[in-house]
Amino acid sequence: MEKIISIEEALSKIKSGMTIMIGGFLSAGSANRLLEEISKSDITDLTVICNDSAYPEKGIGVLIAAKKVKKAIVSHIGSNKCAIEQLNNKELDIEFVPQGTLAERVRVGGAGLGGVLTPTGIGTIIEEGKQKLTIDGKEYLLEKPLRADVALLGASIADESGNLVYKGTTQNFNCIMATAADLVIAEVKEIVKVGEIPMEQVHTPALFVDFMVQA
Repeated sequence: MEKIISIEEALSKIKSGMTIMIGGFLSAGSANRLLEEISKSDITDLTVICNDSAYPEKGIGVLIAAKKVKKAIVSHIGSNKCAIEQLNNKELDIEFVPQGTLAERVRVGGAGLGGVLTPTGIGTIIEEGKQKLTIDGKEYLLEKPLRADVALLGASIADESGNLVYKGTTQNFNCIMATAADLVIAEVKEIVKVGEIPMEQVHTPALFVDFMVQA
């Protein structure tokens, strides 16, 4: 199957009302061109899962600024004034999740597990509505797995089969999100021939990647 597709073809696979995972951290390692195009489209009512809300003019933040997002599951929104305003105006539903817990919920979603036990959040608003378990005398919260309809990844290098490499810190959340969505689209800066990426340098195997677009 040909994995390299156009931006237009990628957009056609994203529908209003979907849940979308977006890799990266403050737009570094995010599929920024794809996000920009989604912000200009008629796609709306999205639920997004991402580490943060990035900036109003970049990354996932452009979707929030364009009011394409109805709910965001994130660890913080402080860098995006649009997200803060929409939260205060009750236009945007925010589920705050501690950063490590967010990563684990995505990881167990990809692994097919039933959840993760963590003491993080005990005694805070994070525990509201969640099941508690006591193990060896210590309390834990049961945090349920996260999965999505689509994951949008931002990769540095890919080969034509879809093996991905993330340079530096851009692999933030991308590796685990690649395993936790029904459809995975990677936005890639450079595409090379199969065999040009040493196998030990591959961060996300081609098995997890459905389509790629050229950044």
